[in-house]
Amino acid sequence: MPTTIDREAWSAAAVGAVPAVLAGFLGRKRAATILLGLPVGIVAFFRDPDRRVDVTAADEDTVLAPADGKVMHAGPGQPGVAPPPTDQGDWQQVSIFLSVFDVHINRAPYGGRIRSVTHRPGRWLAAYKFESATENERSDIVVEREVGGRTRTIVFRQIVGAVARRVVTRVQAGDDVATGERIGLMKFGSRMDVFVPPDVELTVAKGDRTVAGETVIGRWTR
Repeated sequence: MPTTIDREAWSAAAVGAVPAVLAGFLGRKRAATILLGLPVGIVAFFRDPDRRVDVTAADEDTVLAPADGKVMHAGPGQPGVAPPPTDQGDWQQVSIFLSVFDVHINRAPYGGRIRSVTHRPGRWLAAYKFESATENERSDIVVEREVGGRTRTIVFRQIVGAVARRVVTRVQAGDDVATGERIGLMKFGSRMDVFVPPDVELTVAKGDRTVAGETVIGRWTR
């Protein structure tokens, strides 16, 4: 499928090109050539490939991976990490770690109306550490959807890591999103958490690799 480059790439690549430009100005051609690898790598980081969901819409019971990466946790919501329980019961949690080599475009794991988007400033601990879920900079996004006369609610969270220093969230409260729709990105190495109610059956396990907009991480069973 086609791959584009996200618009956030160009300012970052321009900064990354400065050392190569300086080396060229000083006549160090070999060093300049080597240093050009930095802006090229930065542009590659912001690659934005189309995925299966861009062609075939997901059904109303499917929850898709919001990010490429490795599953760090799949099971009951972790104390201190998961949102407070609701009348739907305790949350289940899927946490995905993104390395600097993964695609960092984020997608909505489930479609519906955005009820709220909350950005919290914080630290930049390594995203694979437990503490990163509560102490790092992050955005919490709540989505609601009416299915069969019942309101389904999920929460997903963009969390920056030790290298990532900025969350980019391109949705706001009141927006309607489709399952798998692009909603933003996180710049360089990060983490995404998805919280679903107990009537969703998780279909991934710790150690699994996910592909945003393609890997099914859960299904509503009722």
